[in-house]
Amino acid sequence: MTKVAIFGVGLIGGSIALCLKGQPNITVVGYSNRTSSVDKYVQRGVVDIGTTSVEEAALDADFIFLCVPVGLMDDYMQQLSKLDLKQGCIITDVGSTKASLMASAQVFKQTSAVFIGGHPMAGSERSGVEAASSRLLENAFYVLTADEDTSEASLNQLIELLSYTRAHIVPVDAKAHDTIVGAISHLPHIIAVGLVNQIRGYNDNNGLYETLAAGGFRDITRIASGDPPLWRDILLDNKEVLLRLLNDWQKNMDHFKQLLEQSDGDGIVEAFRKAGDFRSKMPERRKGMLHSIYDCYVDIPDHPGIIGSIASELGKAQINLSNIQIIENREQIPGVLKLSFRTQEHLDQAIILLGEQGYRVEQ
Repeated sequence: MTKVAIFGVGLIGGSIALCLKGQPNITVVGYSNRTSSVDKYVQRGVVDIGTTSVEEAALDADFIFLCVPVGLMDDYMQQLSKLDLKQGCIITDVGSTKASLMASAQVFKQTSAVFIGGHPMAGSERSGVEAASSRLLENAFYVLTADEDTSEASLNQLIELLSYTRAHIVPVDAKAHDTIVGAISHLPHIIAVGLVNQIRGYNDNNGLYETLAAGGFRDITRIASGDPPLWRDILLDNKEVLLRLLNDWQKNMDHFKQLLEQSDGDGIVEAFRKAGDFRSKMPERRKGMLHSIYDCYVDIPDHPGIIGSIASELGKAQINLSNIQIIENREQIPGVLKLSFRTQEHLDQAIILLGEQGYRVEQ
């Protein structure tokens, strides 16, 4: 039997566990320092065995996944490096920063274990083991950062295990990873938080900002609602990269400011054109660092039972509806129904189905 130990069975750790659990000759052990969490892992069927003992989870493990917050990684690495781990045990992580973790992982050089950094680039609007899914990592990029002296055999063993996630494995240098992820994930989170806080400041003097900032503004700034302690650790860990990126961002904003000051309409058009061209080249259905939203908006008449009817039709078609929100529904005025789905496939199917039934649907 291959023993896989997962430290921190939340969204990512739990999703990996669900991909591995039940596979031939694999036993999944979930660790938490809280008994209540361990009980939850087992009761939900996410792991085969749960434990609050680091030793019980790690000893005899063939693979160890560290799925704890970035700020706790170093502590767990120190603990594991002091144990008599199985010869050739492969230790990996799922942190969104890699250079500092690869440096901390040097503690394993004096052990029989091998460390290979990892970062599954997928997420969800939800968190915790309750949100874990065996399909979360499917078709997502899964970055691996290995030292130059990591054996090809060890790397291939990890890649073979990760094949059960159906993710696309991408080898990347740790420093290059931090620069790229800093630009496509960490910087956007900072910008979203800054933008929301700017509007929050205006709203202190005029409550209409909050009232009118619904809809699109809420959607484009949704990442500002990330877990504060988690993002504190990530941003501080990648601060050197982010300081450079923020300098570049400031230059771009200064350029836009100059375009406005000079009433340079052609320059503004060109900026939007370049952005649109580049964005159009990005793959739409590939999972990435920022989780996708699969929403559509349906105009509905103010008739009794109309919402239940729509939900029923989607259910009959085996389309998984994850959330319904009534945006507006006043007498004699068509309402707007916001429907949310977990996959692009279900969103596409819903748009076709509702369109065929005469509803006006927009994304």
